[in-house]
Amino acid sequence: MDSNTKPDLTFEIPGVIQVYKDGRVDRLIGADYVPPSTDPSTGVTSKDVTIFPESNISARFYLPKLTHPNQKSPLLVYFHGSGFCVLSPFSHATFHNYLNKLVAEANVVAVSVDYRKAPEHPIPAAYEDSWAALQWVVAHSGDGPEPWLNEHADFGRVFLAGESAGGNIAHNMAMVAGDPDIGLGLGLLGVALIHPLFWGADPVGSEGSDPERKARADEVGRLWSFVCPSNPDCDDPRINPVVPGGPGLVGLGCRRVLVCVAEKDILKDRGWLYFEALGRSGWMGVVEIEETLGEDHAFYFNDLECEKATKLITRLAGFLNRNMPLL
Repeated sequence: MDSNTKPDLTFEIPGVIQVYKDGRVDRLIGADYVPPSTDPSTGVTSKDVTIFPESNISARFYLPKLTHPNQKSPLLVYFHGSGFCVLSPFSHATFHNYLNKLVAEANVVAVSVDYRKAPEHPIPAAYEDSWAALQWVVAHSGDGPEPWLNEHADFGRVFLAGESAGGNIAHNMAMVAGDPDIGLGLGLLGVALIHPLFWGADPVGSEGSDPERKARADEVGRLWSFVCPSNPDCDDPRINPVVPGGPGLVGLGCRRVLVCVAEKDILKDRGWLYFEALGRSGWMGVVEIEETLGEDHAFYFNDLECEKATKLITRLAGFLNRNMPLL
């Protein structure tokens, strides 16, 4: 990630982001605006909403095809990935098309949150923006300014989800939601973590034994120090939720969790570790895990129509439509 061959660069993810000594940031993907629409293949309608104009927190809302005007559906608050530093719900056609497919398959109302990005806005900005947006969304359980939420969201079935860095955010939002001194004022039914970005100072599984995976592991560690310069330690509980001496997982503020991992993903072992730690933490909920064989990190974005992507979306949809944990 750091470039030794380009002296003006202080940080680089090739093909993704370049940061220069003079403070200039070049984001090499996601520069195009993808407009909201009514998707002809799914019937899902989307629109963009500015939640807090003063801090430029916004979101893209998705409404499934309605079978009757008073239809109430589960509510999904979604956090996109890309390393806390690039992309938005509005800047990548794959994100938009993926949410269209998931919303149609699961028949949910979805809110895809846009949060501020590093390095201009380092951690904790992404967490602060996501929490503010989540609070704004759930405040509609008592009526609010957004009619799609008032008219069509079932606030008895609220879920969080995200992929990669967004999965990390979803976990951290659920931790705050479970804090009795903070909370949300309503219960989260479930959280889906898709290839979540978790890490730690000490390698686990194949991270330190396979030379190729070790090189990729080093990149993940450098990413965290880049997006969180105030605490670059990879044992920060926000990036390593199972670190000894951390707050632990017993207070996770939801009733069901689904962890999705991919066999070739450098983050796979961390996903399994999270699953196992949550299961033995004393948390009073149900945790499940789904591993996609033969695939790498966020593989489904490469081809949303492939068999394994379709299977993953179907699995997520099933999770979002199961009302109660199977205790």
